Amino acid sequence: MPSLIEPIQVSILAMAVIFLVLGILIVVIKTLVHFLPYTAPPPPPARASAPAAASGSSQNEDHIAAIHAALAHHLGKSPQDIHISNITSL
Repeated sequence: MPSLIEPIQVSILAMAVIFLVLGILIVVIKTLVHFLPYTAPPPPPARASAPAAASGSSQNEDHIAAIHAALAHHLGKSPQDIHISNITSL
């Protein structure tokens, strides 16, 4: 009957190697965080609240048409079956 000591030793050695590598990774990550701290990107510039009256309405209608077509395609219906009543900007 083979000895059970050798498999136990191999298991302990494998676990020791795994924990050693994990410990090294923790030290490397903490060192990188210390020397290269995270800086948040700047916030995006504020958009205009209302589009211009002359050129904005044409662009707004184009956006509504694109949303309408995409929604009809996604739902698998014809565009005549869908009525969009309200679109709000997030």
